[in-house]
Amino acid sequence: MRITSLVENTSIDGIPAEHGLSLHIELKEGRKILFDMGQSSLFAENAERLGIQIADIDAAVISHGHYDHGGGLRRFLELNGKAKVYVNSHAFEPHYSLRADGLKYIGLDPDLKDCGRIVLCENSFRIGNDILLFADVKGEYMIPEGNKTLFGPSADVNDKFRHEQSLLIHEGGKTVLFAGCSHCGILNIIRESIQQAGVSPSHVFAGMHLAKSTLLPRQQRDFINMLADKLLEYRDCRYFTMHCTGIRQYEMLKERMGNAISYFRCAETVEL
Repeated sequence: MRITSLVENTSIDGIPAEHGLSLHIELKEGRKILFDMGQSSLFAENAERLGIQIADIDAAVISHGHYDHGGGLRRFLELNGKAKVYVNSHAFEPHYSLRADGLKYIGLDPDLKDCGRIVLCENSFRIGNDILLFADVKGEYMIPEGNKTLFGPSADVNDKFRHEQSLLIHEGGKTVLFAGCSHCGILNIIRESIQQAGVSPSHVFAGMHLAKSTLLPRQQRDFINMLADKLLEYRDCRYFTMHCTGIRQYEMLKERMGNAISYFRCAETVEL
């Protein structure tokens, strides 16, 4: 499996970056999957810079209904005429973020829901023998504090993230988990992945939504240290984090986790 970051908040080699996420996944058997599409057409522009053909992608996944993960959907549909786009059935509902100047709409473009290429997924949806999407993650353990500023499906209700789905791929003896922002809590998501797969993940690629927090600095460090210790309990798992985790927060995780975790920047590739 070969994973390339097309969009992330930071980059290497002068490749343009934006606040968002898009990963290109190429399986050994040849199937190509796009996990998220950033907030614009940048995922496609960076793919071209990196020699990746968007037209060749066989399946696309949007992890949840926020613009920085599905804003590039229209451009994807223009460039790729064959792939289905797998989206949770709640993802096209309205979603909002509370900013200094009030609530801002951060959802997907609802006009694209009925384009004929969208597959609305429920809590567990298989898109291949060894490729599974799952949602409806239970548990309130170590939920990101930043969720408190996010609302939906109405502007006066805190988002419960029914629309967030994660991707699980088995290949070559490895079980790889992909999570966009882990709004449901990365530990809860890992626990659910084990329930779904019957084994612990060997690798996790995930934003962990630690950058926007209402916690005081000491409280946030305590939260991150506890999270790091819990992640390390999965002793054979290797973590790659990005996007909404935040650089400073990643550095705190790195202090605790050492070589078990790395930051995955735009234009970087990992081969498993």
